[in-house]
Amino acid sequence: MIYYALKVAVSAFLIVLVSELSKRSTLLGSIFASLPLVSFIAILWIWLETKDTKQISALSGDIFWLVLPSLLFFVIFPQLLKRQVNFYLAFGISAAVMVAGYFLLMLLLKLK
Repeated sequence: MIYYALKVAVSAFLIVLVSELSKRSTLLGSIFASLPLVSFIAILWIWLETKDTKQISALSGDIFWLVLPSLLFFVIFPQLLKRQVNFYLAFGISAAVMVAGYFLLMLLLKLK
């Protein structure tokens, strides 16, 4: 149980770190937010728990392909905000396009 609490604490710390850094410097916050911290942590936890390089290799490959549709959000969202679209509407539209991109890519790659 302590191990899971540690995992949650480390993960939460990184999210709070990015949030607080972004308040002080959008550039610094952006740099930290753009790092694949969740992927790094997940790979590290899997390694520490299983030492299964095949699972880590498969995860890494899938992450590569699934990063691509997530980029749709970061292209569309700022463009909508620049056009004075309401924040929540812009966020929703951008997220919906990103999710559609995930489904499309999964169909194309036949991931399950």
